Amino acid sequence: MIHNRLKKELTLTEASRVFESWKNPPPPVYMEYYFFNVTNPEVFLAGGKAVVTQIGPYTYREYRPRENVTFLENGTKVYALNPKSFVFVPEKSRGNPEVDILRTVNIPAVAVMSELNSYSFLLRTFVSIYMKSIGVEIFMTRTVHEVLWGFKDPLLTKIHSVRPEVDEMFGLMWKKNGTHEGEFVFLTGERDYMEYGRIDTWNGLTEMSWWSSKQSNMINGTDGSVFHPLLSRKELLYIFAADLCRSIHLGYVEDVDVKGIPAYRFAPPHDVLQSPEENPTNAGFCVPAGDCLGTGVLKVSVCREGAPIVVSFPHFYQADDKYINAVDGLHPNKEEHETYLDLNPTTGVPIRACKRAQLNIILNRVPGFPETKHLNEIIFPIMFVNETATIDDDSAAQMRTLLLIVTLVSNFPLLIVGMGAILLIVLVVLVCRSRQKKNEVKRIDFTEAFHSFTTAKDETAYTQVSDKPEVEPSENNYTNQPMRNGSYIAMSPVEAQKC
Repeated sequence: MIHNRLKKELTLTEASRVFESWKNPPPPVYMEYYFFNVTNPEVFLAGGKAVVTQIGPYTYREYRPRENVTFLENGTKVYALNPKSFVFVPEKSRGNPEVDILRTVNIPAVAVMSELNSYSFLLRTFVSIYMKSIGVEIFMTRTVHEVLWGFKDPLLTKIHSVRPEVDEMFGLMWKKNGTHEGEFVFLTGERDYMEYGRIDTWNGLTEMSWWSSKQSNMINGTDGSVFHPLLSRKELLYIFAADLCRSIHLGYVEDVDVKGIPAYRFAPPHDVLQSPEENPTNAGFCVPAGDCLGTGVLKVSVCREGAPIVVSFPHFYQADDKYINAVDGLHPNKEEHETYLDLNPTTGVPIRACKRAQLNIILNRVPGFPETKHLNEIIFPIMFVNETATIDDDSAAQMRTLLLIVTLVSNFPLLIVGMGAILLIVLVVLVCRSRQKKNEVKRIDFTEAFHSFTTAKDETAYTQVSDKPEVEPSENNYTNQPMRNGSYIAMSPVEAQKC
């Protein structure tokens, strides 16, 4: 009964109790940005090993209300946009992004060199000379705010004058403050509770076309904000991550407790980013087909306008050692770099979430650009983000109350059986005591009767029949006189004959 009620209540409909929290999530979401500052760019360009130091976090509060919510197909689907806006939180940050200086890879310059790799050597040489004339190098020095939210890049400005469709501004989060990741249509769960929150289409597409296999192009699961109720430890949960250009799956790890709420922890297993040699199903993420990287990294150039961008977990967590050892200053560990979701198994509601992803770029030798002549191919770390959310105290209190009611009602039959067993034991005890009392009463009655009988017998044996004074017997009359009452009663021979 409770499970059926949960299946009906947890739907994306206006009558549902979870609908408002889905439209305006109450738990605060924080985005922590960490950057890798390059301390020896000259040594690296000369063929040495790069050394990086991690700076940050630079923390922003993320607001993500759903807008233009529209129900479709008799309430079985719902359309929504999910714009995100960010506000800097100094008390949760380490440093000032508008003041702190960062030395990192010049992504626009590397992207241009990578794009020209298929052009003639003469054109690449000409572009190299021009880049040097305007002071564009492989590494750049900017403030954290500029790298994150955008600046006017001199190389892109020149390209923009020739190709207006190319934006002259560059920033890792450029045009992502106050914008959305696409148009989503979700299944409400009205027909089947397992469809609750599942993505039906993204930007009008039921599948992507970037990757080289049908399975890799599938849009699976939810957007990570909701999951169906009555979760099992044995199932895999799917999430479509638009920023990663793919769907990923999460498996059960362990049971945890968050603010007194029981939860299952789900995390991406090791096979999510395994190389095709270890996991053949990942061959579809090699574009073009056969052009594959190792374990722990994913090339996403196909959805990043051709830029040689690679994503991974922070510090190449769960990646091959060759990526970790290529740069000094990386220290992967599970506690700080694992992505996970803590979900209440009864309701499917996320109680705590940590989404962690790292942005990297491929650097290699490009003929015609002298700066790259000492480079061997390397996946160079740029920054990583830690997106966190934990259920607020008010919502946690409501959740605990709900789970208490569910537990009590679900266990009501057991309570009834338990009470029945206790009453049965009490009944048996009372019956046994009652019988014991009856036996004691009977024993007492028998004892009293026996005692009364004995007393009466004694009194009969010793009661005098004659009232005459007792004369002391003598030897003369002892034999001639009959025995009188005293020790026994007897009749004389004469009296016996009379009878």
